[in-house]
Amino acid sequence: MQTQARLIDVALPSDPQGVVLVLHGGASRAGNMMVSPTQLSVLRMIPIAKRIVRAGGGRLAVFRLLNSVRGWDSRHTPVDDARWALAQLAARFGQELSTCLVGHSLGGRAALLAAGEPAVVSAVALAPWVYPTDGGTNLAGRKILIVHGSADRIAQPKNSVAVARNIARSAQVSYVRVERGKHAMLRHHRIFDGLAADFAAATLLGGQTSGTVELALAGEQWIDV
Repeated sequence: MQTQARLIDVALPSDPQGVVLVLHGGASRAGNMMVSPTQLSVLRMIPIAKRIVRAGGGRLAVFRLLNSVRGWDSRHTPVDDARWALAQLAARFGQELSTCLVGHSLGGRAALLAAGEPAVVSAVALAPWVYPTDGGTNLAGRKILIVHGSADRIAQPKNSVAVARNIARSAQVSYVRVERGKHAMLRHHRIFDGLAADFAAATLLGGQTSGTVELALAGEQWIDV
């Protein structure tokens, strides 16, 4: 039986100037297991969502998405859940409110593959688990940031590099390589969290950002930190 994806409110200002949708990762489990709010891949996104709230200075509506099932199933994927969530947010706020997608691992892949949806203006993929052939969709007008650790043994950095090159054919994309960063983003979490939050706020609100995000916004494609 197909379970239902769920949206969790993180910040809901009275008059938001943009929306951020945070997407978790998580490997598949036998039997299409439900997503638990306490699984590590979900918990990992809580500090990132809170960091985005702070970066937005009370002007961004921020939501976390709990997928309908764990992992990536050919019949129903996290991209389907992301599109469902975007439709829910459009009904709630209107199509004109710009949205940024921020995802980790398979959530990063979902963010990139759903970035062509009408409300989306930007996307951040943290340590994305991708195929090198991903990224063929026309993302004209979008701003994309991929952040990947050089020591990631779960999601291959060479694949995300290939995807960045694919996306760069139609969109503005920047790729930040975090030296010795691993898939869980724990040891370098301030870099991963900070870049995601600053990029989301900058693409939705403008204003001052860190030097690395300034390079990303300028279209500097390959950045080492």
